[in-house]
Amino acid sequence: MRRKIRLAFFVRSAEIIPCPCCGKLLIVIGSRHRVWYKSSGGRSILIIRRLRCESCFKIHHELPDLLVPYKRYDAESLEGVLNEPPRTDIAVDESTILRWKHWFRTWVVYAQGCYKRFYCGVKFRVAVSAKSFKS
Repeated sequence: MRRKIRLAFFVRSAEIIPCPCCGKLLIVIGSRHRVWYKSSGGRSILIIRRLRCESCFKIHHELPDLLVPYKRYDAESLEGVLNEPPRTDIAVDESTILRWKHWFRTWVVYAQGCYKRFYCGVKFRVAVSAKSFKS
């Protein structure tokens, strides 16, 4: 029995990536396959590097810019569906489009909360010295 030969693309960054959680060094511990569905309906396999933080020991995956975390379709497909007017030339099922729209509505609320928390929290954490006040 013959096996099908599939092309796989290896994804690797040339820069040193810090841990998004603690900022320390990430080391390569292996790789995994990731399916990438294109807006044209084509499918490719990417080999994504698995990275572990030397400090907090969390595992991260090095994704290229064209992929959205936790999604199989490329960012171009998601943008096309979520923009107004939506693109109709993307090879995606209607139920997938509805799930994307629901996911995006939920994610926007989360992202706004993170934005407010970060920027509102930063201005209150700034230390003020006694010398800055006039007596």
